[in-house]
Amino acid sequence: MDIMIVGSGGREYSIGLALSKDKGVDKLYFAPGNGATCKFGENILISDFESLANFAKQKNIELTIIGSETYLVDGIVDVFKSHNLNIFGSSKAASQLEGSKIFMKNFLARNSIPTANYIETTQIKKADTFIDSLQTPVVIKADGLCAGKGVIIATSHKEAKQTAANMLSGESFGDAGTSIVIEEFLDGYELSVFVVCDGKDYKILPVAQDHKRLLNGDKGPNTGGMGAYAPTPLVGKELHQKIIKKIIEPTLKGMKNEGYPFEGVLFIGIMVVKSEPIVLEYNVRFGDPECEILMPLLKSPASELFYKAATKNLKNLNLELSNEYAVCVVMASENYPYKSSKPAEIIINKAVDKEVIDNTHISYAGVTLKDNKLYATGGRVLLCIGLGDTINKARDLAYSRCDDVNFVGKKFRTDIACQVLI
Repeated sequence: MDIMIVGSGGREYSIGLALSKDKGVDKLYFAPGNGATCKFGENILISDFESLANFAKQKNIELTIIGSETYLVDGIVDVFKSHNLNIFGSSKAASQLEGSKIFMKNFLARNSIPTANYIETTQIKKADTFIDSLQTPVVIKADGLCAGKGVIIATSHKEAKQTAANMLSGESFGDAGTSIVIEEFLDGYELSVFVVCDGKDYKILPVAQDHKRLLNGDKGPNTGGMGAYAPTPLVGKELHQKIIKKIIEPTLKGMKNEGYPFEGVLFIGIMVVKSEPIVLEYNVRFGDPECEILMPLLKSPASELFYKAATKNLKNLNLELSNEYAVCVVMASENYPYKSSKPAEIIINKAVDKEVIDNTHISYAGVTLKDNKLYATGGRVLLCIGLGDTINKARDLAYSRCDDVNFVGKKFRTDIACQVLI
């Protein structure tokens, strides 16, 4: 079949890379893709949803996969379905789980799904009163999409009040922050749980851990993610069952009961506090960088997973997963995440070690192609992925691949997966 992937980052590249190895896939299209996706697909510069749907019909594209939350929140799935096209992703209504923090928190409360104590507000006075009732640190969230930057953890009441004021005034995040959620800080460890859904049935992928902070030791500002690993040994059978019974199943039941059954991939950010899973947030797409480690852990054809989810046939999918571990390390540009950086040519030294050649690869994100040369032009430029029969092995291989990558200003963390290294 021919497949179109909508998006331009490392997540979309990784989905495309997995599909390019799939015997059931004839041709790949990327809309718009990046400077490296043209290695195994055709980049299409069409952004209007109706025009994209018409392109899919003209080219007899049998499946479209949506990578970014922006497209989903803006309703691309609804447009494609109005044309009777197969598409993997959540409807505009269901995408409110990510598009609105207020909707998400209220959904959790309505369905008795464990989450942090919170309020929603547009009023500074109400915000200040609730902040004074909490111990520090305090979590402040902008209601709308902010490209992963709309959550601030304030370490003092004064900082929390100033953060809330800046959001409500529109200074920090524009209209996305003029309604906010304030909630208690949860002290535990985070998990990234991914559930592929078809509105009725679901499949759970390996549980991952992301590293949000820019610097080693989880220091510095939050980013879109500086690395990840999966599966994590921090999830045993008992915790896994709690996540299913207390979070996944009530979430999918609640969405169905409220009139928007969930289809696509549900990404649940979970904090584990004293062995109990608590929902931090929902996202309605694959995480980035988690997607880059989940795709190579699929043993079943990737096309089957996406197609059967899109056609409400997951119950007939025998999902097979690798027994290996995957670790990815993000390489970011010089000024990330503060401001843009000058374009820098990417030089990849050819790996000579057979183990590195066989068990690592690079997923490209913020890159452009000029005169047959790749340039780093985005914040998070690329990811080095390693696979191994232990987390230690996968991590060592990922960092070996990092040694082969060079561009001016490159930076990356050197402690990815350190929490669970043996």
